[in-house]
Amino acid sequence: MNTKLLIGRRNKLAKGLDIAEIVIIFASSMPDYPRYFLQDNNFLYFTGLDIPDAVVIFKKLKNKIYSELFIERGIPEREVWEGKKLSREKAKEISGIDSISYLDEFERKINLHLNGSKKCFVNTNSGDISEPLNKKQVFVQKVRERFSHILFADISGLIRPCRTIKEKWEISQIQKAIDITGDGIKSIIEKAKPGMMEYELEAILQYEITRNGLRHMGFKPIIAAGGNAATLHYEANNSRIGKDEMVLLDVGAACNNYSADISRTFPVSGKFTKRQKAVYQEVLNVNKAIIKIVKPGVSLPDLNKKTVELISDALVRLKLIKDKKDYQKYFMHNVSHHLGMDTHDVGGRDSVLKAGNVITVEPGIYIPEEKIGVRIEDDILVTKDGYKNLSKKIPKEIEELEI
Repeated sequence: MNTKLLIGRRNKLAKGLDIAEIVIIFASSMPDYPRYFLQDNNFLYFTGLDIPDAVVIFKKLKNKIYSELFIERGIPEREVWEGKKLSREKAKEISGIDSISYLDEFERKINLHLNGSKKCFVNTNSGDISEPLNKKQVFVQKVRERFSHILFADISGLIRPCRTIKEKWEISQIQKAIDITGDGIKSIIEKAKPGMMEYELEAILQYEITRNGLRHMGFKPIIAAGGNAATLHYEANNSRIGKDEMVLLDVGAACNNYSADISRTFPVSGKFTKRQKAVYQEVLNVNKAIIKIVKPGVSLPDLNKKTVELISDALVRLKLIKDKKDYQKYFMHNVSHHLGMDTHDVGGRDSVLKAGNVITVEPGIYIPEEKIGVRIEDDILVTKDGYKNLSKKIPKEIEELEI
C-alpha cells in the first residue's frame, strides 16, 4: 500500500462530505494477551497504519480533504517494556498525512475542529445494547454533552462507496489470501484420515497459512464432519471424524486484513458414497451455474432467486421435498455477500453488482437426518465484461477430491 493510493482514498471520501462535516476514525486498541492485534479496517483503509489506539480526523476544505493523525507519544521508561512507538516522521511517511499530533493533544485539538462542525461521522461499530459502551461510543456521548448542535452518524454509509469497488492492489491482497487458503485446503484434503479430530485439520490449515507468511484468519474456521456440517455456523471443531463422513471446510486467511472466504466439502475416506456424490454434484452444478450469471448490472437478489430455483429442483431430484416451496428445510442462507476487508464486507444484500466488486458464491444443501452437509463457495471478482473466479485453482471437481 503506497501513499498515493491512500491519498486517493481520502480524496474520494471528501466527495461524500459537506464543508461542515467531520470524520473521526479510531484505531483498534491493543487486546489483552494472548490475542493478536488486529487493526480497525476503516482506520487501516484510510491511513495504512497498523498501530493501536491512534485516531485520524478528516475535514473537507474547499475541494480537498484536511487530515490530522493522532498517535501515541513515545515514553522512554515505557518503551523499555513495550518497545518503541511509531515516530511522527514514520507515520507521515507511511500515511502521507502531513499533520501528525500526539494522543495527549487530541481532546484539546478536537474541540477546535468540532466547534465549526454540524455533523460528525464516527466508526462506532454499534454493538448489542446489552454490551458496555466502547471507547468510540463513550467519545460520542461525551461530545454530545458539549456540542448539542452536532449530528452524529456511523461511518458505514459514508465509506461504502469507497470500499465496495476494489482497487488493483486490494484485489492482489484478496488473491494472495485465497491462494494461501487454497494451499491449506489442499494440505487438509491430502492429510485427513478417518479417526482424526476436526481441530487437527484446523491445525493443518493454521500451519500452512502461517508458513506462507500470513498471521491471521479472516474469521474463525469451520471444520465440520458428518452431521456437524448441517449446522451452518458450527465452530466447535472438536469432533472425531468418522470413516464414511464428509468434511465441510469454510475457511479464509487474511492478507493485510483482506479476507478469503472459501468452502469445500470432501470425503475423508477418499471416496464419496453414492448418496454423498449425488448431493455434492447437485451443489456443484448450482455453484457453477450461479458463477456464470455474475456480471455488472446483476443484483445479489437476482443471484439468490436463481439459486433458490436451482436448489429447489435439485431437492426434488434428491427426493428430499415434493413441493419446491419447502426448499428452506435444506437450504437456509443467501448465496452471496460482498468480500473484502470484512468477510461480510460493506455492500448491501440488495446491491447491484459493479465492476470491481468481489463477492462469494456459496450454494449448499444440508440434510441433518442423513448427517450430510455440502457447501461449495468461491470468491468472484466482477469484471466489466462478466467475472473472474479468483479461487478456481482450489479443487472442487469430484475427480479432484477422490483418491
